[in-house]
Amino acid sequence: MKMLEGRIAVISGASAGIGKATAEYFAKEGCNLVLIARRLERLKELKKDFEAKYDVSVVIGAVDVSDFDQCKIFFNSLDEKFKAPDILVNNAGLAFGMEKLIEKPVEDMDKMIDVNVKGVIYITKLFVPYMVEKGGGSIVNVGSIAGREVYPGGNVYCATKHAVRALSNALRIELVDSPIRVIEIAPGLVETEFSIVRFKGDKEKADNVYKGLTPLYPDDIADLILYTVTRPPHVQINEVVIMPVNQATTTVIHRKQNE
Repeated sequence: MKMLEGRIAVISGASAGIGKATAEYFAKEGCNLVLIARRLERLKELKKDFEAKYDVSVVIGAVDVSDFDQCKIFFNSLDEKFKAPDILVNNAGLAFGMEKLIEKPVEDMDKMIDVNVKGVIYITKLFVPYMVEKGGGSIVNVGSIAGREVYPGGNVYCATKHAVRALSNALRIELVDSPIRVIEIAPGLVETEFSIVRFKGDKEKADNVYKGLTPLYPDDIADLILYTVTRPPHVQINEVVIMPVNQATTTVIHRKQNE
């Protein structure tokens, strides 16, 4: 028996990185999926692949989670059963630049706040009432160690991930009278498209982030998320901080010189 046979999961930021890996880990375990991301072509490829390989149903939505109207239109288009998932993974997030706060472009600050904070709020606002009515489920918010520390150039990004942690803690309090788990996963360095986006396509700068150490990979986080949502119903893992073995904090990292 597969661990998530016949269940339904909604995953934002599902077209790449942690979201994509989590979607595949869930699909392997028999979970039907609602995948949300901006890149429609990637979503179409995932739908075709997962349905063929794992015999699950996959619904896709090319949605910018920072736009509540887009989120609501997509949500309203769903079959009723997909509006009440067993698992909700708020994964969509991004960072732009490493400038000081007073030097950072306003449009970059706005986009981080809109996606990383409002996106979590909007998707939660739409799906969780139906999860409460259904009578159970797991909410997984993908945060960051940047939600526990700050680092030079991190300013707004760190603020957004502190907000994700606060939202997770608030939800856990507010849903304490329901059988819904609220889980925050806070990774350190994970090698995804994250740094390419942060440095706006500068691959050399992005590669340097992970140079000299073995970082975490999307599969590491997906495996952890799967673990947290498959515990016995009475068990809630509130939060997990996960880092590469050679990372101690956001800035204390041991790198081998010749790598």
